[in-house]
Amino acid sequence: MYLVKTPSVLRPLARDLTWKIETWNKEVYLTFDDGPTPIVTEKVLELLRMYGAKATFFCLGKNVEAHPEIYEKILADGHTTGNHSYNHPDGWKTPTVSYLKNIILGTRSINSRLYRPPYGRITLQQIHALKKKYRIIMWDVLSGDFDRDITKEECLQNVIDNTDAGSIVVFHDSEKAKSNMLFALEESLKYFHAEGYILRAIT
Repeated sequence: MYLVKTPSVLRPLARDLTWKIETWNKEVYLTFDDGPTPIVTEKVLELLRMYGAKATFFCLGKNVEAHPEIYEKILADGHTTGNHSYNHPDGWKTPTVSYLKNIILGTRSINSRLYRPPYGRITLQQIHALKKKYRIIMWDVLSGDFDRDITKEECLQNVIDNTDAGSIVVFHDSEKAKSNMLFALEESLKYFHAEGYILRAIT
């Protein structure tokens, strides 16, 4: 069970988290979780390049260690990166000390002041410990690309039906999400380009 559109009522309850970028301009912020992944991330970079789009990649430390050359390609293309932990612990099920150690492991290969909690699950204690060092980035729109019970067309509709100015959209550059994600990403880029949106990276 997941929500495609984050209810606006939640945002004031977690003011230390960034859910959306406040802007009146036609700007959208695409983000990619769980990479870098061979072939998949490189295809994402190719599509972004085609449309002159910038994005933010929330990487797992273990994947950056395994594929440093892809991580360097992300940076070389002018995108930003964020820490998504070392190996994706669930903050609701992980003691704070262990959780923070996992993030520190991620910093060995990810140099960023941006952080996204895996699954979007983080406790108040964890937020308090992290907020002075990191800008904690959540999201406004969840594509659902990881959900094998929806079609790639439904994944696309999740994005274009729920995105507006300042939206932070989540995709996953992983093997599991590959089929839905690559289709929805390419069609979303076409849509945003036609509608006059600028695709920006979070800084």
